[in-house]
Amino acid sequence: MSKVGVQGLPSCADPARRLATRLGVPFHEIALHRFPDGELRVTVGPATATTILYASLDHPNDKLIALLFAAEALRRGGATRLVLLAPYMCYMRQDTAFHDGEAISQRVVGRLLAATVERVITVDAHLHRTPDIAAVFPGVEAENLSAMPAIASALAASGIDPATVVIGPDAESLPWVSDLAGRLGLTYAVGAKKRRGDRSVEIEFADAGLIEGRPALLIDDIVSSGGTLIAGAKALRDAGARCVDAIVTHALFPPGMMATFAPAGIRSVRSTNSVAHPTNAIPLDELFAAALRREFDQSNFVEM
Repeated sequence: MSKVGVQGLPSCADPARRLATRLGVPFHEIALHRFPDGELRVTVGPATATTILYASLDHPNDKLIALLFAAEALRRGGATRLVLLAPYMCYMRQDTAFHDGEAISQRVVGRLLAATVERVITVDAHLHRTPDIAAVFPGVEAENLSAMPAIASALAASGIDPATVVIGPDAESLPWVSDLAGRLGLTYAVGAKKRRGDRSVEIEFADAGLIEGRPALLIDDIVSSGGTLIAGAKALRDAGARCVDAIVTHALFPPGMMATFAPAGIRSVRSTNSVAHPTNAIPLDELFAAALRREFDQSNFVEM
């Protein structure tokens, strides 16, 4: 009998099922029912001692409630260890109060989830002033995986022009841009970004000579409004880039926004499957399987 299982929210059912198959453990899709007044009824599958909860937390408010209810049901069903696999982690951007009276959402959500599960796994969390994800989830195990190994593997498999320059939109992107460029043996550069508002961004590149006449691969962790990609593409074309392609870890923007990217000079947009989106082209399955392997060691997961 398996001692490890995967249960996933409906929006994540396909990648969660695929991960369970890769791991060789059972999968159950968590059932959600919405009552006329908006309340949720949550029904889980049979609990396993260690249960991996697969829930990408885009559009998070209902999902957070569903996770809390699922955890309650699984604990009563016999689960002793809950592992939250959240490819996209919500509410990380507000890590301080920028104005009087603002809630610090990162702190609230971090403590809530830390009180619910024993381990949190996420990918490229939006951490700016928080140097270590362990500080977000006090008292439990927490890992912030990088999507760059999966992105590098996908790009290497599909082929990439060796003249390509890997581009980050701002200084905060330097760690993942340099990592990806190093894995592919490419040159990289980062821009200087000025944000005027949620949808207004300006980007400049100091060394246009590095970009002129070469393909540019624009990398961003989260795209929700598309402003950074559009501003980055414009700056790259002004600098003489031969073409601009974009890679995104978390594609949160409405699919209809794709129509605005081509006129801005973006030839293609590819994303990881952290959030279900038409641009998904880079699976994170192996990244997650590797991170979860020690759960099997801890549980001696198969009884003979």
